[in-house]
Amino acid sequence: MKKIVDQRFTFLNLQHIKIAYIIQTLGVLLILGHDFLKGGLEKMKANSLWVLFILSSVVYGYLSLSISLEQEKEIKRPFRSFLLSLFVLLVIGSITAYLTSVTSGFN
Repeated sequence: MKKIVDQRFTFLNLQHIKIAYIIQTLGVLLILGHDFLKGGLEKMKANSLWVLFILSSVVYGYLSLSISLEQEKEIKRPFRSFLLSLFVLLVIGSITAYLTSVTSGFN
């Protein structure tokens, strides 16, 4: 007997796995947040869920590396985006320098 594979069922199963992963991650974060509020950072890191959360984040990041989708059709000029990011960085640096210079008691 031949096994029937339907792409819709596969996609639906992946959506269910994604929802379960999101709920699991939120639960772990809530438990770790509760430990953080009750005992601080040391108690949170002592919980074994901390290791599970870090491990699952690393595995998810590693598996996401192989997924790529080309969305940009037009060729962007890298020099233009470099100048834009340099300008934004200079503005943020200037604002920070000004606010630091007008702070009372800071020489």
